[in-house]
Amino acid sequence: MRYAFESVLKNKNMAYRSGDVLPAMEGAPVRVAFILMDNFSMMSFTGAVDALVTANLMSHKPLYQILTVGFSGRQVVSDLGIVISADCGLDELEDNQEVVIVAGGFRVRLQGEPVLRRKLRAAASSGSILGGLWNGAFFLAEANLLDGFECAFHPDGRAMMAEVFPKVSVSSRTYVFDRGRISCAGANSSLRMMLELMRQTGKQELVRAVEEVLRCDESDDARDISVIGVDSDPTLPQTLKSALELMRQNIEEPLTIDELAVCVRISKRQLERWFCRFMGATPTRYYLELRLTRARQLIAQSNRPIGEIAVATGFVSISHFHRRFRDFFGVAPGSLRVTGERKH
Repeated sequence: MRYAFESVLKNKNMAYRSGDVLPAMEGAPVRVAFILMDNFSMMSFTGAVDALVTANLMSHKPLYQILTVGFSGRQVVSDLGIVISADCGLDELEDNQEVVIVAGGFRVRLQGEPVLRRKLRAAASSGSILGGLWNGAFFLAEANLLDGFECAFHPDGRAMMAEVFPKVSVSSRTYVFDRGRISCAGANSSLRMMLELMRQTGKQELVRAVEEVLRCDESDDARDISVIGVDSDPTLPQTLKSALELMRQNIEEPLTIDELAVCVRISKRQLERWFCRFMGATPTRYYLELRLTRARQLIAQSNRPIGEIAVATGFVSISHFHRRFRDFFGVAPGSLRVTGERKH
């Protein structure tokens, strides 16, 4: 019998479950073109691309098709002095992209460019989502494609934008999605901008899964089996936090749910209610999924024998471990080790 992850841990494990393809992931890959301006911000560009590449790892077929476009040819120099070989030059860009994003940067020259203006207008006419990284929104505004829209922009250029383009609403927010226009203000916000793009285009579960991979280090304390949505939830009861920490600390020799309730000084019934409300599963089910998540991490990222990993994650027999692992991941533990090495 095949089981599905019920708890909040399902997003952390999505990329490793054999046969998992969400309905929202069906269809042809979304074509996303990045126009790389001379001296573009490498960090903002890679943050945006990383979101798409990681999303592709969550599916058995590509969800996004990425095209890099060089503004002044196929060789583009980033702000770090690193030369990027683009897939095509700007003059070769066709107007069949669903998303077109201009990658700006601190040293990008902000002035109108006829070829770029023409390409952006053609993309807008074909219904593409248009965007800008760092100060890339300047080129959308210069092409009159941001009139009446809100946009994010690097703080150093906001006064200029407000003066030169009075019809554009320049936001103080770090990223903005406004009716088919996306923008971010700098390097650190490009990832969140792309996650918002996924969210707005109906891929909510995918967003949560990508966040678990790429936003794991945003807090001061990045735990190995941490869940971003839970860690950042201010409404999470302190007693539940204590129970979760006890589970993390007692994986090799799991506590009973009665023992957990006694340790955190709450009734078993109340503990079960809180787990179902905040974690999406009963304490027993969450504990099992937590142990299987730890097992998956050890299998994919270490060379420890499978038998040792079974013991280290609280399973009384190797055969029981194999059964439960296959129930949840759809493959034998050894097969996932090969997959983990291939993907990561």
